[in-house]
Amino acid sequence: MPEAALPRGYILSFDYGLKRIGVAVGQAMTATATPLETVRHGPTEPDWSAIARLVREWRPALALVGLPLGADGEATDMSRAARRFGAALGERFDLPVEYIDERLTSQAATARFIEHRASGALRRKHADRIDAIAAQIMLENYLHARR
Repeated sequence: MPEAALPRGYILSFDYGLKRIGVAVGQAMTATATPLETVRHGPTEPDWSAIARLVREWRPALALVGLPLGADGEATDMSRAARRFGAALGERFDLPVEYIDERLTSQAATARFIEHRASGALRRKHADRIDAIAAQIMLENYLHARR
C-alpha cells in the first residue's frame, strides 16, 4: 500500500515524555526540520497553553507524535501514553495526528547535541533541548521515508 501524500504546510513533531515534550517543526516541501522548544509536562497533563501557542504560531497541517516502542516493536506503557497524548492533541486542536516509531532517536539526539556542543553552538545549560532535537530527528525520518 503506498504511503499517504505528505501534507502541504508545516508539521509539528512531538517527542512525548512524562516530564518534558520536545517539539520540532518541519515541512514536506523542503524535507527539513528544526527543533523549537521543550514543553513541560506537569504532574497530570502537558502544558496545553504552551502547545496551543505553538499550534497558533505554526498552524500545522499535521501533528507527528513519537511512539516509544519496546525493542521488539511492541507497545509499552509509554507508547500507550503517547497515543493518549496524540489523541488529545488531535481533538483539542482539530489536527490530524500520525505516529512514528521513535526507537533510537534519544541516542541520536544526544549524539547530535554533543556535536553541537563541541562546535560551540550549544552549551551544557541547553541540555533540555535534547527532547526538541529528538522531535527534529523523528520528523526528519518521517519526511525522508516518504520522499
